[in-house]
Amino acid sequence: MPETRKKGIKNDKRDARKIAMCLANNTYSPVYVPTKEDEAVKEYIRMRDDQKDTVKRLKQRILSLCTRHGKFFGEGGNWTQKHLAWLKTLEFGNAVLNETLREYLILYHQADEKVGTYDKRIEDLAKQEEYAGKVKKLSCFIGIKTHTALALIVETGDFARFAKAQNYSSYLGLVPGEDSSGSHVQRTGITKAGNSHLRRLLVESAHSYNRGTPGMKSKTIAARQAGNEPKVIAYADKANERLRRKFHRLMYRRTKYNVAITAVAREMSCFIWGMMTDNIA
Repeated sequence: MPETRKKGIKNDKRDARKIAMCLANNTYSPVYVPTKEDEAVKEYIRMRDDQKDTVKRLKQRILSLCTRHGKFFGEGGNWTQKHLAWLKTLEFGNAVLNETLREYLILYHQADEKVGTYDKRIEDLAKQEEYAGKVKKLSCFIGIKTHTALALIVETGDFARFAKAQNYSSYLGLVPGEDSSGSHVQRTGITKAGNSHLRRLLVESAHSYNRGTPGMKSKTIAARQAGNEPKVIAYADKANERLRRKFHRLMYRRTKYNVAITAVAREMSCFIWGMMTDNIA
């Protein structure tokens, strides 16, 4: 079928007509304009995450250097205190290679120390009056600590601008896409549209639900929940148990691990929307 490019023509008159139609039909979605403080905190958190990525890359390069030269650590997991002590005493039999490893380790420790410093600053920022209560609520969920909670708050802004939890999941790009034709319905992977930073943080948080037993609460979570209203704690407990059960159910069905984690992250975003909009009945 021949297509016309008429609708692709762009000029002020056509733009004005489209704007008028959107206003008349109320098809615009509300947009949150961040405050200067929110914008500043968001940039700080993203800077910290960039530094964390630097640490990750340095770890990969150090392990790759060891692997290329036949050096393997066989006494447990990597990046434990025992592994770091092993790296410090490692000898390649070549002065330049030994120097290369030492320089890599210096860079790694410096970068890791900076991340620790940034995390302490984020803890201080989260204690500000406009953030403290919200951070405390979100910290009731498994996998969400101060850093992730504060990022969700400053980047999302007004959670109430999303009419439903599904809209918030869509904003994060965690909903499945669709490539259907006629009566044939074809679902695709998640859209990955929207806020990629928050999507990545939630997927990372979702990994925490592959540990622990459904219905059981660790001392760490109980301590984070202390001081919240009983209804907030009850809502978080319900979410934590449901998400754990969801993960184990998906894995029992032989669902791919990453697919299961993404599904947990999507439902987790719905619970977060409910918490921040007081839909916790």
